[in-house]
Amino acid sequence: MKTLLALNTDLSAAIAFANGKAPDWVELIPAGPVVTGRDGRTWLFDGQAQQMVLGLFTARSIELPIDWEHATQSRAPNGEEAPAAAWIAQLEIREGGLWGQVNWTPRGGEQVVAREYRYLSPVFDYEADGGRIVRLVSAGLTNVPNFLLTALNHENPEFNVKLSPALLALLGLPEAATEADVIAATTQLKQAANTEKTPNLATFVPRADYETLLSRATNAEQALSTRVKTERDASVSAEIDAALKLGKITPATTDYHRAACQEEGGLERFKAFVNAAPVVGEPSGLDGKPKPVLSTALNAEQQAMCVQLGVDQEQFAKTLQSEG
Repeated sequence: MKTLLALNTDLSAAIAFANGKAPDWVELIPAGPVVTGRDGRTWLFDGQAQQMVLGLFTARSIELPIDWEHATQSRAPNGEEAPAAAWIAQLEIREGGLWGQVNWTPRGGEQVVAREYRYLSPVFDYEADGGRIVRLVSAGLTNVPNFLLTALNHENPEFNVKLSPALLALLGLPEAATEADVIAATTQLKQAANTEKTPNLATFVPRADYETLLSRATNAEQALSTRVKTERDASVSAEIDAALKLGKITPATTDYHRAACQEEGGLERFKAFVNAAPVVGEPSGLDGKPKPVLSTALNAEQQAMCVQLGVDQEQFAKTLQSEG
């Protein structure tokens, strides 16, 4: 088990092995069954996790990006540029670790060879209960090996979806089944339904039963997607309402914060912002209605600047008002 790299691969040795060129194969997740981050958190990367990661990558049939500093998660959702430094075209398990065959862009390959970027940091989805890694999302070139910018890698999961007992029964799964189990079951049903082969009389399924299985798989997948979205929207609304009542955000910025919370990791970033932000409005005494805000409301960028520089937002708003 590799712990010193803290799930961030040092590309220097790979470059040397590749005779001064950007390596064709890179290590993405160290050997399991348990991998440990610099901050002490651990994830499970056992045989089941490895097969799920490989299976979902194959099922999606798309190459995954290697970007700069996890821009795919931090910049792209805001409409900013998030170009790829390379594309992951193939995955393999080697001695318990996950490796990827990559195609570098000219700029990405040059920066790696020039050691402008040394580390490769993976972004992955994992089960909230148990920490088993289930899907590789992307990877990022970085010189600061941490996970603060990666989605679904926060210490506290955004929310934990309770799966419907009826949905689990429909798929023949136990009540303790996880979201990953549901995805695997529905994928298996769809693959079985779409596979064309000569019927075996010992396992032949009548047409009516085939249609029923296919319908169950489709309905289960849709039900899971709807439930996840409903739970997420409820969590976002609750956090935004609480922030409004505390005066940590203004009504004028709720649409912005609501959209930002829909991104991967957005809800956790919003919670952290609210915890650090000062009050920007005075108490109204209107039975729980949103507090009135300063006549000059700060936008999200101004609020973030005040938090970073330690400037009182109320005083800064009054300054803007006087200047206006």
